Amino acid sequence: MTPALVVAAPSSGSGKTVVATGLMAALRGAGHRVAPFKVGPDYIDPGYHTIAAGRPGRNLDPVLVGESLVGPLFAHGSAGADLAVVEGVMGLFDGKVGADGFGSTAHVAGLLGAPVVLVVDTRGHGSSIAALLHGFRTWRPGVRLSGVILNQVGSARHEAVLRDACEEVGLAVLGVLHRNAAVEVPSRHLGLVTAAEHGPAAVRAVAAMADLVTAGVDLAAIVHLAQSNGGFAPWEPDITAVPGKPVVAVAGGPAFTFGYAEHAELLCAAGAEVAVVDPLRDTVLPDRTAGIVLPGGFPEQYAAELSANTKLRSAVAAAGVPVHAECAGMLYLTRSLDGHPMCGLLPADATMTGGLTLGYRDVVAPHDSVLHPAGTRLTGHEFHRTTVTPAHGDEPAWRWRGGADGFAGPRHHASYVHTHPAASPASVARFVSRCATRSSSAANTTPIVDHNTA
Repeated sequence: MTPALVVAAPSSGSGKTVVATGLMAALRGAGHRVAPFKVGPDYIDPGYHTIAAGRPGRNLDPVLVGESLVGPLFAHGSAGADLAVVEGVMGLFDGKVGADGFGSTAHVAGLLGAPVVLVVDTRGHGSSIAALLHGFRTWRPGVRLSGVILNQVGSARHEAVLRDACEEVGLAVLGVLHRNAAVEVPSRHLGLVTAAEHGPAAVRAVAAMADLVTAGVDLAAIVHLAQSNGGFAPWEPDITAVPGKPVVAVAGGPAFTFGYAEHAELLCAAGAEVAVVDPLRDTVLPDRTAGIVLPGGFPEQYAAELSANTKLRSAVAAAGVPVHAECAGMLYLTRSLDGHPMCGLLPADATMTGGLTLGYRDVVAPHDSVLHPAGTRLTGHEFHRTTVTPAHGDEPAWRWRGGADGFAGPRHHASYVHTHPAASPASVARFVSRCATRSSSAANTTPIVDHNTA
């Protein structure tokens, strides 16, 4: 297995994204083939990881895919690399609420058998940082906390005090990063601005992160620290390809950036030809489109522009093909988003709100749909500041304890809930199979809205 190390922190906001992304870019610049990973369901950081490493950023989330898939997905994503850097999520021991750390950075590090480097924001810390480090080192004995990177160090004297404290605890200082505004990346209501939106500025920010890490971190020590437990067979899509190579249009561009790399790989393995379409710029669907996938993202930031592209909205509305939409994708299918006309394929309207809906959901499909047979059970994740009225149709996409969400039918599945396709490859195969059927009977152009949800 590819040697790996995990970049963690005591809490969110400590700088682990800057350090992890900078490490990926710096190590790549030093001649290493670096495989980038992110713990948890985050879609934004992997975009910066992709820029830094020059290969797709991937997620490792045992809550969404189960413990048994974390190692194989790691082996799959790190094939051909000589080193992997895994960025953690939140604080080192923070996982699914009420699940005793399940899904945490510490949990994933344990599943991979990888050492942990702790990034500490040192603003306001002096010698007392020793107590913090001692606590993190001893809280869970199974976690191999192997070194610390001191971030946001204010002066040479501050650095000397911190180094003495780390020596007292017995933790190696692997790097010291002084305060630097050049690596700051704009943020918004759901976190950082995505790399796709930030464009050239994202590339410059990643370069600044690499420079900061190269100057302040002992890269040779990092490479030496990374270890392999050697034991995972790579994940491979276990599905049969349908004939005919139906074209599946997958929305991309700045408004639709929230997806997993394995999704496109599974679509291809199921026999589809994947074609990316940007709803902000493209005015037609790809030739021979037989299905549409609309992932998550930030359509609320682009509502006016998406609405102004009437040609593509009309093409989506008239396509009559199977559609799989998650979160932002569902908003694009509604009648309106913050008053701006959308595709009108779902009998609902969407608006921004002041509150954040966030968390894992253990869901069940109550009805057959283009994606799932009735009774399918999965764990998904919600992350949005919008609301849809009504929240679901007569046939919801999902139900869970105390809730229901989305719209489902023979030719569509639209919901706020994000799922990881590697956890349910059969759903991707089912979707592509329906696309192949549509491709072979292209004369059918009936809109996808079912009468019982309209």
